[in-house]
Amino acid sequence: MSTEIHTGGCQCGAIRFRVTGDLKDASICHCRMCQKAFGAYYAPLVSTRGAVLEWTRGEPKRFQSSNVVRRGFCADCGTPLTYEAPDGVAVAAGAFDDPRPLAPWVQYGVEGKLPYVDDLPALPQRRTEEDEAAAAFLAGVVSYQHPDHDTPAWPPR
Repeated sequence: MSTEIHTGGCQCGAIRFRVTGDLKDASICHCRMCQKAFGAYYAPLVSTRGAVLEWTRGEPKRFQSSNVVRRGFCADCGTPLTYEAPDGVAVAAGAFDDPRPLAPWVQYGVEGKLPYVDDLPALPQRRTEEDEAAAAFLAGVVSYQHPDHDTPAWPPR
């Protein structure tokens, strides 16, 4: 088994995880159930088959979304975390501390794909700091989000 280690967790830090092993099976699912579970146009997921998934702080609450699939999420902040099916567990790609190496290679549930998803890259792009109208608002924002690395405890005392 690979000694590759990937860590991640929810937005509030109540749940943290570690995956030991290679993660080569990243995908996007467009089905309506995944859209609802993620509150998004699609769900980016990474299979943990062949690797070891450990919960290092807390554990997800689970919702039985169908007769064969459970979905894990943080009961405190609502972050979607897992898709749990008979063939294994997939973790939400965005919940990893560093999702950059987890590029999807396939799209599932394309019958549910929203018609404008393929056009998203063509939309105008702006960096957050370029929004002059929101400058005062942004200057006052203090993030309570857990950082993208393991911490001994959270929130800080």
